[in-house]
Amino acid sequence: MSAIPSIMSLHLRYRLLIAELNADINVLRIFEDYIQELKSLKAEQEVKSGIELYNNQFQQARKEIDDLRHEMHMVKMQLGEYSREKKKIDLKSKLNRDRIALKKRYIEFRKFFEKSKKEFGKFEAKWL
Repeated sequence: MSAIPSIMSLHLRYRLLIAELNADINVLRIFEDYIQELKSLKAEQEVKSGIELYNNQFQQARKEIDDLRHEMHMVKMQLGEYSREKKKIDLKSKLNRDRIALKKRYIEFRKFFEKSKKEFGKFEAKWL
């Protein structure tokens, strides 16, 4: 069995990951609405500090999403080219190194984003 999944399998995987990132953008937009609601209802310093913290986290998440989507799209396009040319991915190729590094970044982003969502849910529930 090959150490690398098929090119089509990788291409489809990137399409799914990009779709997940697009959904994450929608979640961030909803969280931004929650933050606006909190700003309008609460004047406590603890709320203001939390709003600033989560605003920063959400901006960081949005930047990482944009970067990841762009890089995933580039890898997906390279996979399409490999598929059209019926090329195989070499374990030592730049494409393979790029996709491995991208996978690690995506996993780290997922951990950060899930933790942020959970913590924000608790914060929001406390004040709304």
